[in-house]
Amino acid sequence: MKTRPLNLIKTLSLSALLLTGMLFGRPATADPLPSIAKPDRPAISIIIDDLGNLRDRDLRAIRLPWAITYAFLPHTPHARELANLANGLNKEVMMHLPMEAMERKRLGPGGLTLDMTRQQFLHQLRDDIAAVPHLAGINNHMGSLLTQHPGHMHWLMQELGKHDALYFVDSYTTKTSVAIQAANENWVPNIRRDVFLDSDRDPAKIRAELRRTVRLAREHGIALAIGHPYPETLEVLEQELPLLAAKGIDILPVSQLLDKHMQRFRTWRAFLSP
Repeated sequence: MKTRPLNLIKTLSLSALLLTGMLFGRPATADPLPSIAKPDRPAISIIIDDLGNLRDRDLRAIRLPWAITYAFLPHTPHARELANLANGLNKEVMMHLPMEAMERKRLGPGGLTLDMTRQQFLHQLRDDIAAVPHLAGINNHMGSLLTQHPGHMHWLMQELGKHDALYFVDSYTTKTSVAIQAANENWVPNIRRDVFLDSDRDPAKIRAELRRTVRLAREHGIALAIGHPYPETLEVLEQELPLLAAKGIDILPVSQLLDKHMQRFRTWRAFLSP
């Protein structure tokens, strides 16, 4: 699914945006963006992470009938097949890129680590990008260590910048992430995760986090949530998402949420122009 007008970034005024202290994504240490009054509806995006290992489980997620975005772990047994299926169903496909965590958890295939040279890093990254078809964007799997390191994040964003259509979502696994700053400096369209839906798999808590996502969208115009293909998460989404349209909430692919996000900066640009 390729609906992304992301080349619009080249038309924006860098100096004007820098006056606001932000470019396309929310800086990891900043407060949420203020709302900008707009006539259109608030919108959310939901990314389902960790896909590619368990075919039957992941099929249930992909068959959700809304504009969910699906993030596949590279080099997993079913990533290519299921990414092709998701694309055939007009769903947006991302890569869930494994990055080293503070806890030194096992990354699985395709992982990027702090001890890699630049050459090793880029070789692995390019191999990972080739492993998942129909890519619209990338988000980090774990990464609480690697996303703190400017050098590695610049290597990542410089490579993504060579792919005009790719965006980056900071899963924001640490408050000291510099991924958004590196993406901004390399003109990579980006946005930061607002809510994790299922850090606790209790359905009542998942439902509460989904409602928090909706509340943030009402307050700020947009909100981005990340969940996983847990049975509890999928059941809550199956029950709750049909109700959102009646509540005036749009469910968008991440690329379209990014477009709304950039429209807000175009509003700031007009405000700052003499």
